Amino acid sequence: MGMSVTISVATEQDAEQIFKLQYLSFQSEAALYGNYRIDPLVQTLDSVRQEVAADCVFVARLGEEVVGSVRGRVTEDGSAAIGKLCVHPRLQGHGIGARLLRAAEAALVEERGATRFRLYTGHRSEGNLRLYRRVGYETVGTSQGADGVPMIVLEKKAEAYATTA
Repeated sequence: MGMSVTISVATEQDAEQIFKLQYLSFQSEAALYGNYRIDPLVQTLDSVRQEVAADCVFVARLGEEVVGSVRGRVTEDGSAAIGKLCVHPRLQGHGIGARLLRAAEAALVEERGATRFRLYTGHRSEGNLRLYRRVGYETVGTSQGADGVPMIVLEKKAEAYATTA
């Protein structure tokens, strides 16, 4: 590839690239469910900007290009909600998603005091489920997404992030 992918905290200037990457990356999920109204595809640029400003957001960069992103925030119960993990389709399968997850987990514990991590993925999203289980997440339940997609809920304890880093 010639250049290495770096992981860093997202800045306000990254919001537009995150927005575009998210739209591209979640097309395969939308196709899997036959639903092009899933949250990552209907989220507005302003909403992405707000998340970058308020939440724990990391990006993966290849040179100046944002090729991956993940967001997390700590909820009232001390759990960290991690979401919208995406990697450019041409770079999937190279460990970038796992690196983004580890960066978010570390920051959510060290800077925001998270006690556990929680994420949701579609019930047919086998690649996502494999990744999450490989890095220590366990299925704890199911839910229905606002878009109607059946979701699997996965969690892991915050102290587990150091052992999977």
